[in-house]
Amino acid sequence: MPEGDTVWQTARRLHTALAGHTLVRSDLRVPRFATADLTGRTVLDVTPRGKHLLTRVEGGLTLHSHLRMDGSWKVYAPGERWRGGPDHQIRAVLATTERTAVGYRLPVLELLRTEDEDQAVGHLGPDLLGPDWDAEKALANLLADPARPVGEALLDQRNLAGVGNIFKSETCFLVHASPWLPIGELPSPERLVAAAKKLLDTNRDRPVRKVYLYGRAGRPCPRCRTAILQAPQNDRPTYWCPSCQHS
Repeated sequence: MPEGDTVWQTARRLHTALAGHTLVRSDLRVPRFATADLTGRTVLDVTPRGKHLLTRVEGGLTLHSHLRMDGSWKVYAPGERWRGGPDHQIRAVLATTERTAVGYRLPVLELLRTEDEDQAVGHLGPDLLGPDWDAEKALANLLADPARPVGEALLDQRNLAGVGNIFKSETCFLVHASPWLPIGELPSPERLVAAAKKLLDTNRDRPVRKVYLYGRAGRPCPRCRTAILQAPQNDRPTYWCPSCQHS
């Protein structure tokens, strides 16, 4: 499930493969931009912004994509078989002479002027893995609605950008908080922000995430051995320990 850490990794792979190289093929398979052609333009950089990807090319254009639940970008060498899914799931192809980036199942794909990027990502709060990270601003955003459950507040990308459903559960676990606790009742709420930051920092370079309880319903809590529970929060599976996370 793509979250800030995996989006950061995807951006790094795409940047390494494409930045500084001229596109020899461009194929955007969404109706609105099907006739757009980036061939001949040099890729300037690929930048993550929370769970969004911004691929900037010369001429003042940015290809904005979002992976949501199961989208992905794959990078292939010349002649390598594409393995990201069937052809009908391909939404974008960007190729240089040395590498081809293929976007699969991208629910959001749009071409916009680089100067207009704020239309796509300007609503986001401080990026946990970005140069704009501001812990005090993120905390102020979270506490602006003190009655809101901690889990919901963490998922709101307008508060802080990069936390998805997995790290929502993991962050709540680290600070001993129930995901349903009103955030205004959370003791030392600054610890919540610090825990989210630590989790994404720790996992951004890991090929496989380290998790404590997500996806482990019925198994013993790693802290107290109580059985981990799972229940929906806003239709998303949420995992918590009823003993450790009682506040």
